[in-house]
Amino acid sequence: MMIERLREYVGAETPTGDAAALNAFADRLGTRYAELGGTVRRMPTPTGDHLVADFPGRGPRATEAPLLFLAHHDTVWPIGQLQGAMPWREQDGAIHGPGVFDMKGGLVVFETALEQIAGRDHRPLRIVVVADEEIGSPSARSLVTAEAKGVYAAFGFEPPHPNGDLKTSRWGSTRVRIEVTGREAHAALDPASGVSAIDELVDQLIAVRRIVADHDEVLCNVGTITGGGRTNVVPGSAAADIGFRFVDPATEESVLRAVGELQPVRDAQLAVRVLSNRPAWQPSAATDELLAKVIAAGRSVGQEVGGAAATGAADTNLTGWLGIPTLDGLGPLGKGAHAVHEQVIAATLTERADLVAAIIKTI
Repeated sequence: MMIERLREYVGAETPTGDAAALNAFADRLGTRYAELGGTVRRMPTPTGDHLVADFPGRGPRATEAPLLFLAHHDTVWPIGQLQGAMPWREQDGAIHGPGVFDMKGGLVVFETALEQIAGRDHRPLRIVVVADEEIGSPSARSLVTAEAKGVYAAFGFEPPHPNGDLKTSRWGSTRVRIEVTGREAHAALDPASGVSAIDELVDQLIAVRRIVADHDEVLCNVGTITGGGRTNVVPGSAAADIGFRFVDPATEESVLRAVGELQPVRDAQLAVRVLSNRPAWQPSAATDELLAKVIAAGRSVGQEVGGAAATGAADTNLTGWLGIPTLDGLGPLGKGAHAVHEQVIAATLTERADLVAAIIKTI
C-alpha cells in the first residue's frame, strides 16, 4: 500500500513555482489528511499553497503540547522528468523517480504512521507542508514559525543521513542575488562609452570569494549567472544567485554584512539582496534529550536510531533556531537527492513509518 501511494505521489509532478501542480497535489494531501481525522487549512501564495493539518490528541494526553511535523510537496524536477530521464522504476529493492527521496517518501511515511496510531493515546499532532522549500521557503518562513509556537518538539521528513541517522543540527542557508547595471554600447565602434555589467559581476564574484576565504567553515556556490545578449554589444545587465551555508550565526552575520557592503569597481550600479534565509540550527541539550527519547522509541520497535549534525538546510532550521527541540531525517533511506539517480530503499518505508508511530505513541 505504501509503494502504491508513493507511486501516485511521484506521478503527480510538483516543481517549485508551478502553482497549478502544487495546488492539485495539496488537494490530494488535504483530502487524505481529512480522511485520517485532521482539520486542514490552506495558506494561499502566488507560487503554490501551503498546507497545515491538525490532528487531535487522544485519551489523557489530548491536552498536552502538540508535536509538529514539517514537510514539503515541491521538488526540484520540472514537469516531464518522469517521462524522460527519471521514470518510476522498482529494481533490486530500490524505488526510483523524481521526488521519491526528497521528499514524497516522507509524506507517505507520515500518513502510514497516522494509520498505525489509530485508537492509541497520543499528543495532538500538527503537520505543515510547504510549497517552496526547495528555494528556501521564502513565502513559508512566517507560517512555519507561527505554527511552531507552543509545540513540544518538531520533526522533519527530509531524507536522513546515508546510514539512517537523524539530523540533530543544520548549517544556516542564505540565498543572495547580486545584480549589476552597466551601460550598453557598440562593442567595436564605441566600447569606451560602455560599462560591462558582466565584467563588473565577475569582479564582484571574485570579491565574494575573498570574503568567504576570510571565514572558516563557509560554503559558497554560485548557482546561476545571467547577463548580456550579443557579442557586439557591451552588456548592460548581469546577475548571479549565490547560495551560502554557515555553521553559526556570527559567521553568517559577518559574511552577509561584507557581501552587502560590496562596492562597484567601475561606473556601474550594484544591488545585493537576500532572496531567502534559514538561520543556523545549532546543537543543543534539548535536542539531545529529544534524540534520547527517539532512540528509546526506536528500540521499542526493534530499531537502533542515531543522530548527527548536517550541512544541508531545511525548514527544521527555523524550529531549531527558535530553541524548539528538533530532529530531522525521518524520511526513508535512499540516495540521490536532486540527482537523476534519486531513489529510496523500499523496505525502509515501513521501518520509518513504524519509527514515527512509536515516536507519536511514546513522546
